[in-house]
Amino acid sequence: MRLLFLAALRPHTGNAVTAQRVRDHLEAAGHVCILKDAFDFGSPSEIADLIQAEALQAALALHLYRGGRLLQGHGIPFGIIFGGTDLNEDVNQGEKNEVMGKVLKEARFAVAFTESMKEMARLQWPHAQGKIYVQSQGIATAPNPAFNWNAFLQRAEIKQSTDNLHVFLLICGLRQVKDPLYLVDAFAEWHQEEPNVYMVIVGPEAMGLEVPVLARDIPGNAAVVKHEVTGLLFSDPQEFVQLAKRLLSDPALEKEIVANGRRYVRTHHSWRVERDTYERLVRTLEGSPED
Repeated sequence: MRLLFLAALRPHTGNAVTAQRVRDHLEAAGHVCILKDAFDFGSPSEIADLIQAEALQAALALHLYRGGRLLQGHGIPFGIIFGGTDLNEDVNQGEKNEVMGKVLKEARFAVAFTESMKEMARLQWPHAQGKIYVQSQGIATAPNPAFNWNAFLQRAEIKQSTDNLHVFLLICGLRQVKDPLYLVDAFAEWHQEEPNVYMVIVGPEAMGLEVPVLARDIPGNAAVVKHEVTGLLFSDPQEFVQLAKRLLSDPALEKEIVANGRRYVRTHHSWRVERDTYERLVRTLEGSPED
């Protein structure tokens, strides 16, 4: 099939990475997948022109509101993938909520990344519960064998011996909504007490790389990280410092968290399972709904 895939494609964001990975899955199944930024289109009529020009047969959208609303009424079947914004922000705005409900009525399937996202969607739009599927995001990490840790530390102006150095990496988009400076003040105080601890902020997966995870206790993180099992969850900067100190002083805890996290990723975030799921769901876009 010739597929249109709409997503928010700002570089180096989770949405862009997810969209590119799903596109790769679909193309591996033999489909032609035309990936477009939803923000490049001001109205459904522009989508209609694209569908005609590219002879598109079906569509997929990442984000029920941002992308899904542009796919209505074109006479081609489509599916959607829920974004965090859909269920954490847009759902609370009456007009957007209504639009998203109508999109779901027309969509043949909807994908939620977690069971909690599925439940939130089911409560908002009960009519769609039979078409919502859970597929965790697949993870395929590729560590760089040429990476030089000492050279990295030098570039970061960290002039400490690696023998007793503890570096905490914050991996997130450098955007206000991600609040990348949330821990800075508390960490700075800790660094004054113990100069061998550092926090490095890097723009966009740690369990899969066998690194212990500390995550802020918010719904999206708590759906993936189970406290004291696959990682540690903190509610405020001071609790982060407490848990980080505990992790550094308890090698057995670190070893257990790393092992549990590795098993969790292999079981629940399989790249192959994700590929199989999207290939299967996209096949439902072929033919009429009754087929």
